[in-house]
Amino acid sequence: MSDEATTDTTTIDAVDTTALIADHPWVADARPAPDGVLLVTPHPSATAVLPAPGPLVREHLAHWAEVYEWVYETGEGRHADDLDLSGWRSSDTGKPLPAAHMRDWVDRTVDLVLSQRPRRLLELGCGTGLLAHRLHPRLDGYVGTDVTEVAVARLHAAGLPRTAFVRAAAHEAQAPAVRQAMDQVFGPGVRPDCVLLNSVTQCFPNLVYLTAFLHHALAAVEDGGTVIVGDIRHSGLLEDHFDRVERARDLEAADADIAARVASAVAGDEELSFAPEAVREILAAQPRTVRMSVHARTMAEDTELTRYRYDLVLHVGSASGLPDASDVRRLPWQGLAGQELPTVLRAALAPGPTILHSIPNALLAAAPDAITPYDLRQALTGTDAAVLLDSGDPRMLAVAAPADCATAASHGPVRAPVGRLAHEPLPAFVRRRLPEVLRDHVRRTAPGTVPPKIVVDDASAGETR
Repeated sequence: MSDEATTDTTTIDAVDTTALIADHPWVADARPAPDGVLLVTPHPSATAVLPAPGPLVREHLAHWAEVYEWVYETGEGRHADDLDLSGWRSSDTGKPLPAAHMRDWVDRTVDLVLSQRPRRLLELGCGTGLLAHRLHPRLDGYVGTDVTEVAVARLHAAGLPRTAFVRAAAHEAQAPAVRQAMDQVFGPGVRPDCVLLNSVTQCFPNLVYLTAFLHHALAAVEDGGTVIVGDIRHSGLLEDHFDRVERARDLEAADADIAARVASAVAGDEELSFAPEAVREILAAQPRTVRMSVHARTMAEDTELTRYRYDLVLHVGSASGLPDASDVRRLPWQGLAGQELPTVLRAALAPGPTILHSIPNALLAAAPDAITPYDLRQALTGTDAAVLLDSGDPRMLAVAAPADCATAASHGPVRAPVGRLAHEPLPAFVRRRLPEVLRDHVRRTAPGTVPPKIVVDDASAGETR
C-alpha cells in the first residue's frame, strides 16, 4: 500500500493521527482537508535561519554537503591537484563543461578578486581549491572553509604556504574555528580585507540565509575591504535559461509545450537564484556603509556560466579616493555606427569617469550592434575599465571607466527587478521533505498505521518571489 493511502482506522483513527502529527516538533498545525488530505503548517523554528538554522534548513544544507562530498570523492573531473572540475556539467547536455572553458571561468574570477588588491583573503566555500591554488601566491595570507571533509583534507595536505583550511558552512565566517585559522595565518585579531564566496549561493535555501551570510561576511571584513559574491544565478533570466534547456532537449516541441515545461522546471528548481536588487534590499538594513558593483561574466565561450551568471563586489566602508556618483557621466549605448568596437569605446569613455550603459548582450538579445561580454573585455584590454551588467536589465551590459567608478552604475533608488526578485528552493524542499519525516514519525510512533496523504500548506511554505 502506498504512502498516500488513507489511515488504517483499525489501528488508530484519523483524529488520533492528526493529533500525532500535530505534536511533531516541526509542525505548527495539522488539519484534515475535505478531500482526505492532511494539511500541515511547518513550525517557524523548523524553517528558521537565525539565530541558528532550524532542522529543515539544516537538512537542506546537509543535502548539498552530501552531494559535494560524494562528487569530490569520486573525482571524475579531477585533471590535476589545482584543477578538479568534478561536478561541473552543462544543464543543456549533461556533459562535463570543457576544461578550457572552466580554466577561463577560473581566470576571470581570479582577475576580479585581484583587481580589488586584497592581501588577506577569507574564502567561504572553497571547494576543491580552484581559486585557492591560484590566489594564495599573490596574498599575504589565505584562509578557506568548506562544508566537505574531503575538500578540506586535500587542501590541508597540499601544504600551500600561508594558508589554512577549516570545515565550516558559509554562514560561519565568525565561528571560533574560522577565527582561530585567521589568527594563525593573518595574525591575532587581524581581519581579512576580502571575503570571497564563489559559486556557492545556488546551494543556499532562501534569501534569509543569504542575509545571514552577508551579515557575517560584512562584519568579518575590515573597513575599506570587499566582500565578493561570485557566479550568482540571475533570477531574472531563469525562464530564459530553462527555455533554452527545454528547446535543446526537444527541437520539435510546440511553444505551448515548451512554456509548460519551463514553468514546471522553474517551480521545481532546487537552486537559489536572485537579482542584484535583492542584495541591495539586504544591504539597506546593514549597519555598515556598503557600495555594490554588478559584474558580467566575460568568458569566451557561450554557456550558461557566461549567459546567466554574474558577480557582486561589495565595497565596505568609506568611499574616499573614489569618484562621487554624481560626478560620473552616464551615456547610453549608441551602437557601432560602422566603427570598430575599440574605437567606439575609447571615444565614449575618454572624457572622464563614465558609465556606458544599455549595451545589448549578444548572448541574450538579438539586437542590432549587440556585443558579447567577451568582446567588450577584449576591446577594453589595457584600459582601466570594468564590464558590468546594466542596472536596468540583465540582458544588457554596461562599462565603467575607470573601473573604480563601477559602483556608480548601481547608485540611486532601488529599481523593480526585471523578472522575479528571487527563486528560493526551500519551499519546494519543505513540501517534499516534511511529509516524508511525518510519515516516518507515524510509522515509528504507531506501528501498523498507514499514514495519510500529507500536504504542506503552500502559503506556510513561503513561496518563491
